[in-house]
Amino acid sequence: MAGTPYPLWELLVPPSQYDRPERRTVGADGSRLRFEDGHEVMDATSGLWNVNLGYGNRAIAAAVHEAMLDASYLSLFRFGHRYALDAAARLVAAAGADHYRRVLYSTSGGSANDLVMKLARQYAVLNGDGRRRLVVGFKGSYHGLTYGAFAVSGEDLGQEMYGVDVRQVRHVSPDRPEELQRLMEREGHRVAAVVCEPVLGSGAHALSPEMLEALVKLRREYGYLLVADEVATGFGRTGPLFASSTWADAPDVLLTSKGLTNGTCASAAVLVSHQVASVFEQRDAILVHGETQAGTPPTCAAITATLDQFAELDALGRGAATAARLDTMLTDLVDTLPAATRATGAGCFRALHLADSDGVPFDAARVQQVIARIREHGALVHPGPGCVQLIPPLTSTEADLDDLAAALRAGLGDQR
Repeated sequence: MAGTPYPLWELLVPPSQYDRPERRTVGADGSRLRFEDGHEVMDATSGLWNVNLGYGNRAIAAAVHEAMLDASYLSLFRFGHRYALDAAARLVAAAGADHYRRVLYSTSGGSANDLVMKLARQYAVLNGDGRRRLVVGFKGSYHGLTYGAFAVSGEDLGQEMYGVDVRQVRHVSPDRPEELQRLMEREGHRVAAVVCEPVLGSGAHALSPEMLEALVKLRREYGYLLVADEVATGFGRTGPLFASSTWADAPDVLLTSKGLTNGTCASAAVLVSHQVASVFEQRDAILVHGETQAGTPPTCAAITATLDQFAELDALGRGAATAARLDTMLTDLVDTLPAATRATGAGCFRALHLADSDGVPFDAARVQQVIARIREHGALVHPGPGCVQLIPPLTSTEADLDDLAAALRAGLGDQR
């Protein structure tokens, strides 16, 4: 209605940028987004890294629809239901029933990280060691914007301004195992958990074999829980269904969210090991956590259908083919474009790092200019620190990837 103030608070943009037709999406299908200004682009970010199978998957939509008609809402407060049980059994089997025992449901990666901080601290208390309150994360990591996850995130995102309590959190460099060693020598007796992303999200930096070795070694020595935050890396994003499945020793707790329902429902899941679950069982202990919309029938139906679709569509195989094409594309760009200095990441979770002729990384404003140019040439990407992120659907077609390659080359060469 004319004269009515724009009612939507858009996220992570200033109010001066609200209500722009070029940023208002009107439709999505496969790997393509359509905008109100008439543009159609190849979405090289899979939504927010969560639409791993592409937009508009009819099998997942049908499963959600059927569950809504059968049991539109059932709570997990003091109850269970078969949808939640079936999805939990499928997740445990997919991650490895020899190691994982139970699944807790949440509604987002941030909330799941909050849940895990509580879980780790209560686990320590149940083991008779209430001193263990500290949670350790990595510098440059991102775990969410709820208060607990915000504290563990290792980027400066305004935590001080928002009054985030970081007194029980420590951060170490992700590429310096000796820093973690020194922290444990000082405070290891107080550490409840170390939370790590197999690939740090902002710049798509994979943890080194040396750091993974240190995490496992120090866990044995100091007794903390090792938590794999696979909110982003889960569901085939880096190659296997879960990136931590390639570790020499499995984590005690695994978080998954983004690809869990192919972006259709607000959902996260926390998988806990037999060891962790057994301590709560032996004490018959209640974890004081609950979320109204966690693990509803439509959400759990979406989880089960997504796992079915991974098998039916050979999503991991197609993801490997997409990753191979990305490798070739990124190598070519680094070899031929002066601004493209290196590529990082793994599988379909990549970043192309940019710098000027003196080797100075592009600042945020310049990265945004590059992203705008790339969009004008037909692909949507998001920024990272000194880089553009490339996180396409696993099921991207050759035509999708041809368009992405052309848009990257044109956008990086078009620095007006």
